[in-house]
Amino acid sequence: MRELLLGLAQHIRDTVVASRSRVGRHYVSGAAQGGDAEFPVDVVAEQAAADFLRRAGQPVACYTESAGLTVIGDEPRHVLIIDPIDGTRAAAADLEMACVSIAAAPYPGTPTIGDITHAVLVEVKSGNWLYADENGTAVESGGYPDPVPRLSDTSELERMFWSLEFNGHPARMMVDAYGHLIDASANRGAVYVFNSASFSLSRIVTGQMDAYVDIGNRILRDRPESETEFRRVGHGNILHLFPYDIAAAVFIAERAGVVVTDAYGKSLHDTVLLDIGPLNQQSCIAASTSRLHELILASIRW
Repeated sequence: MRELLLGLAQHIRDTVVASRSRVGRHYVSGAAQGGDAEFPVDVVAEQAAADFLRRAGQPVACYTESAGLTVIGDEPRHVLIIDPIDGTRAAAADLEMACVSIAAAPYPGTPTIGDITHAVLVEVKSGNWLYADENGTAVESGGYPDPVPRLSDTSELERMFWSLEFNGHPARMMVDAYGHLIDASANRGAVYVFNSASFSLSRIVTGQMDAYVDIGNRILRDRPESETEFRRVGHGNILHLFPYDIAAAVFIAERAGVVVTDAYGKSLHDTVLLDIGPLNQQSCIAASTSRLHELILASIRW
């Protein structure tokens, strides 16, 4: 499984890199099954995943952002949860904030994040990678100049380097909730919008960031009347954290020692991997230290 996941992720990454001069950069038309906009680079990555798995000749089920669930061969024992590019817009612009994300879990059945057995993230721009599985406690890596994992010890809100999410999230609603945290940390710390959960979580593992926050789904659950606003900015869809956005990154980050929960402070392990409906979409608060995680959770204006 390790060789399959690493080979698949690298093939997707290599295909995307090679296609940059041949595909358009900007959104034209189309949407993934969950309703997120599908860019030309997404189509290339989805096809690369399908081609590799067919050639590999192993019986396996796979769930990808655009194609949904596909079964290759007879009686597969694993399902691969694949986001061919998490961070589409960055990949389209040839920026760093994009990852190929793949997690494996037992199949058939109703696997959850807690059932994941193997996971890999490969950065599209650099080719750097992180890998972990159930057979060991250590996170493997390749390409990074310094040893990883290397979590920071930050425990102050004003000094944290953190990323947040705006895609499919009404900007004013988000700023009402944590604008004071942006004000507090933008000068003595740093605030980023990566629009990639995988990249954001992996930056905590590498020590470049201290925290990641995506609270949209909790706001929707707490205030159902906000659905109209979420659908307005999602062009009719609810666009919160889909399982394929976070599956591999949560598995790897937790094994690296990152504190990862939903926006209520609860484990994400019960998240069903093959369900992208709004009630199974998620929120996330992740931090390099438990103290920083507690402060963020307590400080957001719910």
